[in-house]
Amino acid sequence: MAQIIVGTLFLFFITLTLLPLSRHKVWWVRGADFPRLQLVAVGVAVLAASVALLDTEKGVVRAMMVATVVGVAYQSWWILPYTFLHTPEVKGATPPLADDRLRILSANILMTNERHEDVVALIRQEQPDVVILLETNAQWARALAVVKEELPHVLACPLENLYGMHLYSRFPIEDPKIQFLVEKEVPSFHLLLILPSQRRVELHCLHPAPPSPTENESSNERDAELIMVGRAVADSDYAMVVTGDLNDVAWSPTTRLFRKISGLLDPRVGRGLFNTFSARCALMRWPVDHFFISREFTLIGLKRLAACGSDHFPVLIDLALTPAEAHTQQGLTPDAEDHADARAHMAKEGVSESEVHLPKTTSGRT
Repeated sequence: MAQIIVGTLFLFFITLTLLPLSRHKVWWVRGADFPRLQLVAVGVAVLAASVALLDTEKGVVRAMMVATVVGVAYQSWWILPYTFLHTPEVKGATPPLADDRLRILSANILMTNERHEDVVALIRQEQPDVVILLETNAQWARALAVVKEELPHVLACPLENLYGMHLYSRFPIEDPKIQFLVEKEVPSFHLLLILPSQRRVELHCLHPAPPSPTENESSNERDAELIMVGRAVADSDYAMVVTGDLNDVAWSPTTRLFRKISGLLDPRVGRGLFNTFSARCALMRWPVDHFFISREFTLIGLKRLAACGSDHFPVLIDLALTPAEAHTQQGLTPDAEDHADARAHMAKEGVSESEVHLPKTTSGRT
């Protein structure tokens, strides 16, 4: 009986470890990109059970244990950057000038969530400069009207399909655009924020549909949107933030490719996982709500906030715009194969980075 249990756990572990090696985009393959931390725990359990319950002198048991050790090491490699064992990718900030500070709260609030007052209370408690809320509809728009008293600059796209989006800003916004980049019912926001110092920050807010049996059968649409935005923003003249529920984990090949192509940094690297989904199940929780920032920013703080009835936790980032630090920070570097992969992602959906709205830029980063 012990052999059957341990053997079944081993097959489960090794199958889900090998599955993401496939380049196939079908949802049940790409879903195996998510549970790497959980699979490390399963692998450790297989090793412990093998030592405690099986005859480790047998060749087949030894082979199984060696394969498990290799698998655990491989899974750990993917998540290691999101631990304190890795050097932070974004430097910590020295106290900035108040005019060059930017606090952004991003949250997938779940359209059917009725705890409107809790979300409003959270916004008032955290006092962000910008709030980005996903899955907003007309009912949420009415409930959030009070937020405009402190955050008067608004970009809104209420929808009843789980892909609505609202942005509220303390700072003026310039050249705002709502775009439907890949799917006609999935919007994204693109705009400039004007800080009190009069510096401009380019902001892109995304919520691509996930690969799943109830949404898209493959990850092609999600991947194409991420990569087309990554390619479009790579040569922007502005300091930049890309944020949203990307329906992809921080360590997936697609998100890593986005980071390489865009040149943006991940403030979680060296600081923690900051898992945001699912807020309802601690054992199945992953980092799918993201902030990616350009090298002109350093980090004052990043924290996951208390859940407010949604299946996602909100996230708050506190940034300092410090252009002098840009040359001291470096993210992932793309190679020729990465650029070829990016073109292939977009070709599958027939899209181009030229379709992404970019603000009119000036010469040199602002």
